[in-house]
Amino acid sequence: MSDNTKKEEKAKLEHQYPTPRGISGNLAKIVFLLMTDVTTKFSCQGRENFPKNNPYVVASNHQCFADGVLIAKYLPKGHFKWMCALVASDLETDYGWLGRLIVRVGRGIAVDRFGNPVRGLIKAKKEVENGNICFVFPEGTRCDHGKLGEMKDGAAYIAIKANVPMVPIYISGAYQIWPKGQKWPKPWKAPFKRRKLVIHVGEPLKGEDYDNDPHKLTAAYAEWEHKMEDMYFDPEK
Repeated sequence: MSDNTKKEEKAKLEHQYPTPRGISGNLAKIVFLLMTDVTTKFSCQGRENFPKNNPYVVASNHQCFADGVLIAKYLPKGHFKWMCALVASDLETDYGWLGRLIVRVGRGIAVDRFGNPVRGLIKAKKEVENGNICFVFPEGTRCDHGKLGEMKDGAAYIAIKANVPMVPIYISGAYQIWPKGQKWPKPWKAPFKRRKLVIHVGEPLKGEDYDNDPHKLTAAYAEWEHKMEDMYFDPEK
């Protein structure tokens, strides 16, 4: 794909945010989660920490391509239709049919991670104000080693400006199943031995408890994430 074509595709994505999920997006979510249930030991801890009512922001570590779909399985009933996600614009243009499908499932809102992210953040804030649940991965990308990277303030900014809680999520086990650079997931640790995959949901964080300062809220989120990593990250699982 030429550079001009990529720019046109990115511009198109920006204008249609959130990307329509459609039949293909809903079907892909159902099939992927069914396969995940069958091939892994998939569970959730702290599901009761999700707010009963939308809107809110979900902030999670980023271990694999499908993190957003994995979290979506455990959203409260009826909340998935309100789910949208802040996604890198190159996911739509540089990762083939899989990237485009993930953007559909997540109802992606494009942000340029190599340029100015403000436009994407403002769009996401407006969608949250309209009642949507926005998924954000504060690291911005998956790490090669599966451990936490540097946190950015995007999720905290959206939560504070939209005056909604931010729900921290830590995913354990996804990196071992589908690490960066591996084309397809490998859920089996050994023949007939499924890998463990857990979604950990923390208590919501509120901007007013941190002086409505995105830096302070992000710092509190990062502290929680690192505690969870210390407890649950195991590269050999």
